[in-house]
Amino acid sequence: MIEQLLLPFQFAFMQNAFLIAVIVSVPTALLSCFLVLKGWALMGDAVSHAVLPGIVLAYILGFPLILGAFAAGMIAALSTGYLSEHSRVKQDTVMGVVFSGMFGLGIVLYVWIRTNVHLDHILFGNMLGVGAEDLWTAGLISVFVSAALLLKWKDLMLHAFDPAQARASGLPVTLLHYGLLTLLSLTIVATLSATGLILAVGLLIAPGAIAFLLMRSFGRMLVVAAVVCMFSMLAGAYASFFLDSAPAPTIVLILTMIFIAAFIRKARQVRRASAMV
Repeated sequence: MIEQLLLPFQFAFMQNAFLIAVIVSVPTALLSCFLVLKGWALMGDAVSHAVLPGIVLAYILGFPLILGAFAAGMIAALSTGYLSEHSRVKQDTVMGVVFSGMFGLGIVLYVWIRTNVHLDHILFGNMLGVGAEDLWTAGLISVFVSAALLLKWKDLMLHAFDPAQARASGLPVTLLHYGLLTLLSLTIVATLSATGLILAVGLLIAPGAIAFLLMRSFGRMLVVAAVVCMFSMLAGAYASFFLDSAPAPTIVLILTMIFIAAFIRKARQVRRASAMV
């Protein structure tokens, strides 16, 4: 029985899967707290979809795919901010138009060229095919993103909670705004090989939403989100080995179940508090 339970750890591809799960879980969890607090759930979805044309163009030009993904993510984020600030259209509408247009462009470019890169690996990730280069790329990006978020978490928290107060306090609101978008684009690049473009939004939203339901202090929210995300990614990769399923969807399902459990717990606490009153 013990040998059967330890079987996944004996394979190199599973060891790499567990390793990249640990690497990307921290930055995605920390960033998700700020996205949830700021109401940027759709922004994470938009940027994750919009990087596809950058990946395809980078492949055509012979550049590293991560450079194309990052450039496309920044173009999508910056253009969304510019259009929402200089038009009467609301930001969520602009994001829907921009990300769907860039995603469609990416599909058209992918179909137009001949490539050995499978589209499923780009869209849904290939955690079991992670190599040393993917681990180093994800690791360096994760360290940078995590350090930036932890060093500036109080400023980013005030900016996310009350931008007007942040501006009145003398904080560089514009720099924080576009800095957060830059970190978002980098994080999506880091998760590209693990969960792909479509399922990356699960890592960018669910951990923060779960921690938001469980904690009232933002500092504790960051810790809980990181623990929940790391547990879900490790458990999802482990369970997928025995279920013969893809790791990324399994991870997202575990996060969804934890969110439902946290929501039920919070609802019961609210009912108890109301009954006592």
